[in-house]
Amino acid sequence: MADDNTVASAEDIAELTERWRRAAADVENTRKWADRHSARQREEERLAVTAAWLPVLDNLDLALQHAGADPATIVQGVAGVREQAVGVLARLGFMPVGEVGEPFDPVRHEAAEVDRDSDAPPGTVVRVLRPGYGDGDHLLRPAVVAVSAPPGLETQETAQDTGQEPAQGTTQEPEAGRDGG
Repeated sequence: MADDNTVASAEDIAELTERWRRAAADVENTRKWADRHSARQREEERLAVTAAWLPVLDNLDLALQHAGADPATIVQGVAGVREQAVGVLARLGFMPVGEVGEPFDPVRHEAAEVDRDSDAPPGTVVRVLRPGYGDGDHLLRPAVVAVSAPPGLETQETAQDTGQEPAQGTTQEPEAGRDGG
């Protein structure tokens, strides 16, 4: 009987080994299929985005061909191309970020200036220097903005000009945009 159990166990081991090899091959085939599918999907998205930008490029080429025309007409054309580009971003799901009057949000805004002369409540966006773009969950880039300062805000630079120390609890003005723009 011991021999029968040994033979049955060897057969079981051989069967399990064969099943394991088939399962491993199935996993590898699935991984390869997923890689091909993912690469094909990325290529289709790349082509779709590129195709969406082609009309913008066409209109920029037209503007360059008419560079000698009336400057007012050129400005109108460039404004139209800009609107077309914003429309492409919108169709891709990315809307402008940063509006005058909204509260400053360090996640969505990059403060480049502090406006001490504004009548807006402290910490309010008073100018958009460069719009940001995002889709709600993803921020392509933050908006670069000017923010209203609380009354009496004294920066280190202003204090140095007057020879005074900055008041306790005041902050320095933020530097210009991190990305150099």
